[in-house]
Amino acid sequence: MSVVNEIDVKALQETIDAVRATPKLGQVTFAVDGKWQGGFRIKAQTGALTQGGERDEQRVAKYTMTSDEPTALLGTDTAVSPAEYVLQALAGCYTVTLTANAASRGIELKSFRLELEGDIDLRGFLGIDTAIRPGVQQLRVRVHIEAPDATREQLEELISLVESRSPIRDTLVNPVDVVTTLV
Repeated sequence: MSVVNEIDVKALQETIDAVRATPKLGQVTFAVDGKWQGGFRIKAQTGALTQGGERDEQRVAKYTMTSDEPTALLGTDTAVSPAEYVLQALAGCYTVTLTANAASRGIELKSFRLELEGDIDLRGFLGIDTAIRPGVQQLRVRVHIEAPDATREQLEELISLVESRSPIRDTLVNPVDVVTTLV
């Protein structure tokens, strides 16, 4: 067994081969169930993970995420803001994508750090100016990688792979159908 960056490279390749052979295994549905806690606060728990049509209940309520807004935005600042969760989601996905691609190429990472920022113009959210989107206008990610045996070219290739293969980045940069239903 070859392990690079704490990733079992053989298991990673077996997963790739399994999804290639049975594309249905590549279909994954994540779920979260959230309940309002008053004010701008919500507490959400992980739901079942469905892969290839098979529902796995092991993750139901396993993890809890709470969000609020900073006091400057009229929240009580008791938890991470939804915007910070978006940044964290992107950071987490970049971590998975970067680590997996480095491992599959035999690039040992000594360390890396991601700095993320996102800009929102509240005039869109508050309905002051309908010409302004209520969402993030720009996200910036600065990647600091320490990989002594990798060339600058290899690291740039990794960043390119992260940008082209990160599911969360793809979700943020491409239109996604969001279906909201009152039940």
